[in-house]
Amino acid sequence: MAKLLLHIAITTLMSDLSGATTTTKKAQVKNNSGVTPAGQCGDWVKELSGGSFTSPNYPEKYPADRECIYIIEASPRQCIDLFFLERYSIEPSWDCKFDHIEVRDGPFGFSPIIGRYCGQQSPAYVHSSGRYLYIKFVSDGELEATGFSAHYNFTQ
Repeated sequence: MAKLLLHIAITTLMSDLSGATTTTKKAQVKNNSGVTPAGQCGDWVKELSGGSFTSPNYPEKYPADRECIYIIEASPRQCIDLFFLERYSIEPSWDCKFDHIEVRDGPFGFSPIIGRYCGQQSPAYVHSSGRYLYIKFVSDGELEATGFSAHYNFTQ
């Protein structure tokens, strides 16, 4: 019961802070990126055998002025392996200050940062130290690109 209440509280807080909504009904999802008919994106992802997600509109250009938060949750005592496909393109900038993907080792926006990525070179492989990964995709009002597709699986 406490785990369910924590999940609901975190989901509500993330939705309020980011403007994103989480979706649990697959029928509401337009594509694997979690884009809903209202144009919002992001998802709390918990699939037993792993899965995938993309930036909005992938492989077409992602829209401007977007913030999408994806949280991947593994079962207890498991870690997450995250892989990005080679067809990857996010507006390049110094220190990835504009469009970027930010990956954090935990379920929160204040969890320890693993990396911030942009440009044409995909981060090939990311590994969590625990059962959660927080991934935030941000696009500004300038220069959109193809975006990304990511796959994940779980290890002991």
